[in-house]
Amino acid sequence: MKQQRSPLSSPRGLTALAMACVVFISLPLIAIVIRVPWSQFFSTIFESSSQEALWLSLRTSLITTLLAIVTGLPLAWLFAHRSFPLKNILRTLCILPMVLPPVVGGVALIYAFGRRGLIGRTLEDWFGYRIAFTQSATVLAQFFVAAPFFIVVMESAFSHIDASTTWAARTLGAGPWRTLLTVDIPILWPSLVAGIVLTWARALGEFGATITFAGNSPGSTQTLPLAIYSALESGNNAAVSLSFLMMAISFIVLISLRQRWMTAFHRGAA
Repeated sequence: MKQQRSPLSSPRGLTALAMACVVFISLPLIAIVIRVPWSQFFSTIFESSSQEALWLSLRTSLITTLLAIVTGLPLAWLFAHRSFPLKNILRTLCILPMVLPPVVGGVALIYAFGRRGLIGRTLEDWFGYRIAFTQSATVLAQFFVAAPFFIVVMESAFSHIDASTTWAARTLGAGPWRTLLTVDIPILWPSLVAGIVLTWARALGEFGATITFAGNSPGSTQTLPLAIYSALESGNNAAVSLSFLMMAISFIVLISLRQRWMTAFHRGAA
């Protein structure tokens, strides 16, 4: 008797194509693991230059994420709940860095905040404060490319909140801020966590805008991705060890928060 094909079975060739995708994505990551010089791994990552780059990356990416939360949360709420002139244009401008080549973002930051930039010139002439090629520039570059991810996730989350829930809190006397903090945020908690993780991961891995606007000065503006680039240019095996370290950090964070991540995007797609 001919075996009946399950209606849920994969179309012919679909599994092969899926596995091809897995191979193309996984193979480079596996190659890093294989090429790590394990006998020198710990000595490499505990070198002073590696530690400086790592702590600078962690510090600046956390500051960037905090800035994205403080400024991006109100902006996402406005985009989700308010209509105002030029809203679509402003939204597009705010998320445009997501699709720009990072080096273009770096050039844009130079012409805005550099010594001869639209704002940078005024800051230096009036206050003696220079942003470009400082740690402030590192944070600004990371914020420019990472904050849009937080805004997109949170706008989608805000737009899917049941309006009756918010309205009930307001009719019971809760003000806008209290409603946001005690009603909306608990409902949006999985999306908030996903947005924070995505923003932090993007900031941690930022390269193009950072090297263009902040430079690559060891101990000052050299983040971990820039340290990897410098090591690779010089043919130093530290590039592989530091790449594995960064990959491991990202993997641990993503796998530990997978359930909240998936819940957030499921709500966004609902």
